[in-house]
Amino acid sequence: MSDSLKHECGIAMLRLRKPLDFYKEKYGTSFYALKKMYLLMEKQRNRGQDGAGMANVKLNTPVGKRYISRKRSTNNNPIQDLFENINKRFIDLEESNPKKLEDTKWLKNNMPFTGELFLGHLRYGTYGGNSIEQCHPFLRQNNWKTRNLALAGNFNMTNVDELFAHLTDLGQHPKEKSDTITIIEKIGHFLDEENVNIYQKYKEGFSKREISLKIEEEIDIQKILFNASKHWDGGYVLCGLLGHGDAFALRDPSAIRPAYFYYDDEIVVVASERSVIQTTFHVNENKIKEIKRGHALIIKKSGQIIEQEVLKPLKRTACSFERIYFSRGNDKDIYNERIRLGRRVFSKVLDSINKDIKNTVFSYIPNTAEVSYFGMMKEVDLYLNKVKTTKIKALGKNPPIQEINKIMEISPRAEKIAIKDAKLRTFITSDINRDDLVAHVYDITYGKVSKKDNLVMIDDSIVRGTTLKQSILRILDRLGPKKIIVVSSAPQIRYPDCYGIDMAILGDFIAFQATIELLKENNQEGVINDVYNQCKEQIKLPKEEMVNYVKQIYDPFSAKQISSKISEILKPEDTQAEVEIIYQSIEDLHIACPNHTGDWYFTGNYPTPGGNKVVTKAFINYIEGSKDRAY
Repeated sequence: MSDSLKHECGIAMLRLRKPLDFYKEKYGTSFYALKKMYLLMEKQRNRGQDGAGMANVKLNTPVGKRYISRKRSTNNNPIQDLFENINKRFIDLEESNPKKLEDTKWLKNNMPFTGELFLGHLRYGTYGGNSIEQCHPFLRQNNWKTRNLALAGNFNMTNVDELFAHLTDLGQHPKEKSDTITIIEKIGHFLDEENVNIYQKYKEGFSKREISLKIEEEIDIQKILFNASKHWDGGYVLCGLLGHGDAFALRDPSAIRPAYFYYDDEIVVVASERSVIQTTFHVNENKIKEIKRGHALIIKKSGQIIEQEVLKPLKRTACSFERIYFSRGNDKDIYNERIRLGRRVFSKVLDSINKDIKNTVFSYIPNTAEVSYFGMMKEVDLYLNKVKTTKIKALGKNPPIQEINKIMEISPRAEKIAIKDAKLRTFITSDINRDDLVAHVYDITYGKVSKKDNLVMIDDSIVRGTTLKQSILRILDRLGPKKIIVVSSAPQIRYPDCYGIDMAILGDFIAFQATIELLKENNQEGVINDVYNQCKEQIKLPKEEMVNYVKQIYDPFSAKQISSKISEILKPEDTQAEVEIIYQSIEDLHIACPNHTGDWYFTGNYPTPGGNKVVTKAFINYIEGSKDRAY
């Protein structure tokens, strides 16, 4: 999307199921797992611009040997920095004693990140600071292996206050009030409890060393996660490594956040994106599965793999933004869905240009909109084929070949109009000077658009519209088109997200701004006051009793009316061309992405009670002039 928008994190978990010597002999390297982790994380770079981290657990290490390693980075290129730091010791070893690099047993006993269990994380900070302390994986350490926990996830909880209160009720004193700390401490509490329960079971007749082994064998990950997560409200995929070698990946009951896994007799892998697993391990997509909603994929120290229900599955509302923008477009299903998004919106484009294909140039912005652009152009071709057929039929019997050729030459004008200048950085901090620099972030192709032309540019989605107004529309207007049509492959974003995407402040959304202006222009400001009063009345209620009253703000107007007002607001004052903003419909979104029906940012239909609480608080904040987040 042309708007700058931070979003979800990425996870990568890998378990080796064979002895380390197996990978050395088969793949010719002692660092098979590290190389695969680098690929898994690098291929998900789109999910981590603020930080990266990795933890490693070694199985069956001798007493006195380190068995957990962790490294994190918030460098400008965090993945590269992370692996450079990890690899530095191996490079030094290669110079001093290269034979040791071939000895997997020695490496495992003496070098970090040479174990069997790996957990990687890519951080896209949506809230809070960006220090190393915010970077996953988080560690909860203890001298007993089975009480150690490394945790990383792609998640956001809507009810942190409530969860924090639960911890304090247990007598804990968390060091900070964040969902990450709250979650790891909640899991940790029940992990400790499980350890104690098994210890009590065997304390008569067994030595403490023997009991530790019993705990490793009998520890019930499903029970721990059930007890820890029963009050969670949010979208999440949480991955954890226990110090003795068990591991898990837990997905929320609505399947809001994505999680895929694959296993064979050599490895078990979990990642946020299917195509990443395909690329890294060269496997067919049919062999890769989604973790079921409300389920945990549990990998025992023994190598046993179990997918168990932890929380009762709710209606599947997997995030549609995953498909529109966030995930890599090389996944087969995502590619086809984006094609359909472009196709479904074309009818609106055709109306906007009055079916004048001849005098219309089609393009896209930014590069991530390219696939939906291909879809739109496929629909243009279909339309033109019908036009050609009609024209040829009108020629009658035995038409001149020259006339047929002339008709067959009719084709859409597809051009690469906008190119982002990746070298340009908006380093000037004053608003006046920065705006001038922002206006040059995109270069344009001259000579392809005339004064009688429509210029159609398809975008993934339009959230705030800031970049359109400050930069893109001004730049495109220099080409001198008659009309500029910006097409969003997503519907109007009307409501805040609270499950991981950085869309938290209601007043930032251009669709919301446009609707408020329409209410004021039509003397319907009473609707705003009524919604505010309703929100204030219910804000103290339990979240389970709340409803989304903010929907009433949009009720008086059609989507087309709101789009027209958006066009008016975003058109820069000095723009010569007519400007129209077109959005995808909700119905066509669902047709394009049938298996990902999570659409709360468009419809306000939140999959969890916490969503209604967040939108209520967000509206109150807007009316009261607060820029605070609503969760």
